[in-house]
Amino acid sequence: MNLDNQETFATPFKFKSEWKNAFTDDEFIKIFSSDILENYIINKRWYGGKASTLKYIEVIDHFKITSKKNTYYGVLLEVNFKEAFYQHYFMPIAFMTSEELDTSTIISPAKFAHIDGYLVDALHQEDFRKLLFENIAQNTINKEFKLVFHKGMHLGENTYKSSKFMGVEQSNTSIIYNDSFVLKIFRRIYVSTNPDYEISRFLTERMEFKNTPAYTGSINLALPEGNITLGLMQELVPNQGDAWRFMLDHLDTVFDTLTRKKIKVAKLPHIPLFKRVKIHEIPPEIIDWVGLSLFLRIQTLALRTAEMHVALGGDSQDTAFTPTRYNGDYSVWLKNRLLYQFQNRLNIIENSLHKLDGLALELAHQFLEHKKLIRKHFVDFDWTKMKSERIRIHGDYHLGQVLVNGDDFYLLDFEGEPESTIRDRKVKQPPLKDVAGMFRSFHYAIYATIFNNREKYPQDQDELFDAAELLFRYLVGAFMDTYIEKVQAGNLNIGYSQEIEFLLKYCLLEKAVYELGYELNSRPRWAVIPLRGIQSIMNY
Repeated sequence: MNLDNQETFATPFKFKSEWKNAFTDDEFIKIFSSDILENYIINKRWYGGKASTLKYIEVIDHFKITSKKNTYYGVLLEVNFKEAFYQHYFMPIAFMTSEELDTSTIISPAKFAHIDGYLVDALHQEDFRKLLFENIAQNTINKEFKLVFHKGMHLGENTYKSSKFMGVEQSNTSIIYNDSFVLKIFRRIYVSTNPDYEISRFLTERMEFKNTPAYTGSINLALPEGNITLGLMQELVPNQGDAWRFMLDHLDTVFDTLTRKKIKVAKLPHIPLFKRVKIHEIPPEIIDWVGLSLFLRIQTLALRTAEMHVALGGDSQDTAFTPTRYNGDYSVWLKNRLLYQFQNRLNIIENSLHKLDGLALELAHQFLEHKKLIRKHFVDFDWTKMKSERIRIHGDYHLGQVLVNGDDFYLLDFEGEPESTIRDRKVKQPPLKDVAGMFRSFHYAIYATIFNNREKYPQDQDELFDAAELLFRYLVGAFMDTYIEKVQAGNLNIGYSQEIEFLLKYCLLEKAVYELGYELNSRPRWAVIPLRGIQSIMNY
């Protein structure tokens, strides 16, 4: 047997206690949290502390869960960093003899009271995966360990048939059951209900919103200090991949057509940013270039986005979801957050100029020249002029969070912005922030198409970039027309056109500044995309 972690530990760790009493044994807990885990955790995809220096790991809580054959532990870890902050993680642990082992991914060899075996992540054992499904299907509540399994009204099946991992492990681990359901196990945990669980359950069971994978169950720890969401189960939606992939395929055709039809970009009719455009009003030259089908799909995406927002703002009973007005507290929270982020990005860009050249460098200098103007735009948020409402929103809305299903779209992953605290993710915000996130995603997809196929399109870069900005405006215009009509028909107050434009501009700027830090740190060549976005929003 090829054991992935075998070479890390040549000899097994030996413990006097039996496995069923492991977490009452101080010696085991001490060795497990230092010698064993520190080695294992830093290599996992879901571990979010890679940019920081690990100080120590502490087991802060655990619960026991047993099947007919095995004892498993759910372990809550606190990872402390030298930079004086910590993160919490969830890890289900199993101890298996080599005959019982379902996996080659082990944590370490170990010996408990004369029994030789291996410590493994319990999710790699089918017996454990089956145990989780059966507990959800039976609505099990374990009072001793405050463990609550909940069966959603859309989980028709009670019988376990099969389980397998879904794709590569990301920040969470997803398991497919019976080829019908996906259980997402949250690795990074918070002493607060996870927004993904909260919103998914609300949209499915309270608002009957059809275009998100239906909520079918969950696993929570009900602790005195708050609820910790460990798992969320939803239906598995048949799909043809995400909307990002779909968009890139379409856009490649759009830029090919530019060459094939010898279209002169300078002669195409222009429109202002944020101008609403009905599909039948799009100039024939634009339809001839872009094709009608892409605009029709954008219209469907706008419709689903609007329906999501109407549902998220459509409950007058549940205070977590009732729409609310703007006030001074929100304004202070918003400005503090954005000014802190803006200062951080300014520092990054000033330290990264040496990584840039050409247009990116030129735009970076323009950004620095206009920093006072951009900062003023963030400070100029006057809540007293806002007539619209704030609601719970998706919070991290982009093409990668949307599944393509035939001619339709399914919206998923309501966890919120990864950089934000769990509390910030639950703050009610303008629904137009999600719309701005999607528009930034359109902008990215357009420029990614140009960057990734540079040798394919013969036009010079300036002409391609002009085409990019023009295309972006028409996609935005078509989306806005459908979106605004639908939310207003659903009685969601997003304000009049002047307020809509102000909020969109504000949120687009926030998103582009946020992206700038990411690009400068990870792929400076792409910094031109958010920099170009900021330039077109601010019109300098």
